Amino acid sequence: MAQLWGGRFTKETDQLVYNFNASISFDKKFYKQDMKGSMAHVRMLAKQGILSEDERDMILKGIEGILEDVESGKLDISDEYEDIHSFVEATLIERIGDPGKKLHTGRSRNDQVALDMKLYTRDEICEIDALVRGLLEVLQRLMEEHVQTVMPGFTHLQKAQPITLAHHLGAYFEMFKRDRGRLSDIYERMNYCPLGSGALAGTTYPLDREYTAELLGFAGATLNSMDSVADRDYLIELLSALSTIMMHLSRFSEEIIIWNTNEYRFVEIDDAYSTGSSIMPQKKNPDIAELVRGKTGRVYGALVSLLTTMKGLPLAYNKDMQEDKELTFDAIDTVKGCLALFTGMLDTLKFNKTQMAASARNGFTNATDAADYLVNHGVPFRDAHGVIGRLVLYCIEQGKAIEELDLEELKSISPVFAEDVYEAVSMDTCVNKRLTLGAPGEKAMREVIRKNQEWLENQGCLR
Repeated sequence: MAQLWGGRFTKETDQLVYNFNASISFDKKFYKQDMKGSMAHVRMLAKQGILSEDERDMILKGIEGILEDVESGKLDISDEYEDIHSFVEATLIERIGDPGKKLHTGRSRNDQVALDMKLYTRDEICEIDALVRGLLEVLQRLMEEHVQTVMPGFTHLQKAQPITLAHHLGAYFEMFKRDRGRLSDIYERMNYCPLGSGALAGTTYPLDREYTAELLGFAGATLNSMDSVADRDYLIELLSALSTIMMHLSRFSEEIIIWNTNEYRFVEIDDAYSTGSSIMPQKKNPDIAELVRGKTGRVYGALVSLLTTMKGLPLAYNKDMQEDKELTFDAIDTVKGCLALFTGMLDTLKFNKTQMAASARNGFTNATDAADYLVNHGVPFRDAHGVIGRLVLYCIEQGKAIEELDLEELKSISPVFAEDVYEAVSMDTCVNKRLTLGAPGEKAMREVIRKNQEWLENQGCLR
């Protein structure tokens, strides 16, 4: 068992205890970040005169060689080491001898793992942000294409008022736009370097922590060494943001699943994102949407688990914090996979415009506009509400939509109705007279689409 801390102990750790304690099986995921942090640390040590330039160059060359060999497959990250830090340091000493033993000068595994996790998380936030942006670009394209695609809007899963597909999709654009904002906030808040904090109380070596932070692209160094090694707030924030992304994806998936049913037939999912049944040849199942919906609970679980882990921990570092990694790694991988697949599914989705429009007409989504028509002709709103209620009941009995009734039938409900009612309750009128910013009318929607495009062009990568 390769350990870097054996001097205090007089006998070997029990193998089961060692295996339970070890993190190499999962923290090898951030081997690049570990070596990147070590190289910055070494450069800082040489700048401060703690290492000679020759020692610096030997260590840097040694780490670069390890990184190259790991990435080429010549060197395996072996589970005989307790963690990724032990693997790198032991391999370095094996390759360059005594200078390698100076790599750990002025740092602890506590601030080292805090750094590695921040570097890894920072990289992953950028990748997740790019995936969310890709989804927003697909939504923006679909909104531009469907400004005139009429469909029913719903409350309580009941048809409520006519809207457009662009308007419906625009609601999700707003959700995912906020998700990008949350990722940006987290990136900015977490972007301070913990390296040099030591185990919890800093170090007696004259480190230049701001220089290390600069080398690694941080905004600065953290200001309290105890908090530096004990802080997992940024991971809790990230898991919360990822949970919100998954909640948005799950809501959207649920709607696509409903729209895909025979009862709705609003959409057809591309064959590449569907599966069939082993015994029912007619089936085309929305498996990707269902899996995205299902995996949401998995990401929620990571958030609750880490909150529970951290809630009773005294300062500073505690081994419990090792539990942050597998949870976060899995949540990140899950969200990235779901974003990529959902975006592909949405990009290839076919919308049945005719069925959507028919559904809006047959669901009395223009009932509110019919009431407004009466109000505009002098009928008090409460009375108009009652009249249209009776009108809808009559339509249901006759199996007709409001606009399918002849004028005589309409007048039998209220003599106020005149020929102009047909224009007033047409789907196009009902949608397009709603012109307040944020409403589904075409003019309002095109202004929102313009603002969206401007926002997309101005919101670059987090780095």
